[in-house]
Amino acid sequence: MNRKQKSIIIGMILGDAFLQKTGEKNARIRLEHSEKQKDYLIWKASFFPEFFQGKPSFLERFNITYQKAYRYVRWQSNASAKIGKMCKLFYERGRKKIPDNLPLIFDNPLALAIWYMDDGYLYHRDKIIYIYLPQYTPKEQKILLETLKLNFGLEPILKTKKKGNQVLIFPVDETKKFLLLVKPFIVSSMKYKLLDPVSTEA
Repeated sequence: MNRKQKSIIIGMILGDAFLQKTGEKNARIRLEHSEKQKDYLIWKASFFPEFFQGKPSFLERFNITYQKAYRYVRWQSNASAKIGKMCKLFYERGRKKIPDNLPLIFDNPLALAIWYMDDGYLYHRDKIIYIYLPQYTPKEQKILLETLKLNFGLEPILKTKKKGNQVLIFPVDETKKFLLLVKPFIVSSMKYKLLDPVSTEA
């Protein structure tokens, strides 16, 4: 993989993508998004023509809580040893983790943008960003926070919600810095995650 592909796959792993082992060395990427975000999924897959072939599948999932069916799109890549290396780096016994060398490999605003488009939420009223996290260990949390500060100059607040869910909260000033970094990479269907206009003014 070239540098751009590595940045994109890192952003996807930090976000919604799931890397599935298919053997001792190989793994594949599974992408899933709502039907409304089909173009975004296809955009991500387009950077990996050697992995994503054919067409995505349209599926339906019934939400028991809301008694409503939701259509979503899924695309699974071919298995590859290159993806397997990334799986080994970011997964441990099926659990997504933050690798020790994250500061060396997560330094491209493109990766930051994909992570945000996958897992980030912009609260327009308060003008702050939330990014929800998996259950990372305290050590992994520290590595992630240090990486964001070192490579992007970002200093979010890490909080744990009532149900144990971890979330990064970017105060107003940090949100402005964040959006200036990622704005050039935000695709059309995700523009709602930008302030209008993105500004550094108070």
